[in-house]
Amino acid sequence: QVQLVESGGGLVQAGESLRLSCAASGSSFSINTMAWYRQAPGKEREMVAEITSGGNTNYADSVKGRFAISRDNVKNTVYLQMNSLKPEDTAVYYCNADKVILSNAHTVLNSWGQGTQVTVSS
Repeated sequence: QVQLVESGGGLVQAGESLRLSCAASGSSFSINTMAWYRQAPGKEREMVAEITSGGNTNYADSVKGRFAISRDNVKNTVYLQMNSLKPEDTAVYYCNADKVILSNAHTVLNSWGQGTQVTVSS
């Protein structure tokens, strides 16, 4: 079992910034792609940003130029720097790891964090 824990959410005004963090369990050895998803009220969950183990990134059009994803492979942690936040960014943000290889060589697929709330007021 892989545990992902998000942190850094909160309530901010439009134009301000937040930095989200997601830390994988200590038993994690390596992780393929890590990503941030979000789900707003009444909407389906969508991918916001993802980053491969090699550092390649991909962003949703709605956040390009404003958000930046990064990772620390030693700490098995992924970050999401969110700048120039807009009210439409309001959502629960979830961390995802598509494939985790544990220190015991077992593989876990599609791990999710518990989510962290981001609310942006206008």
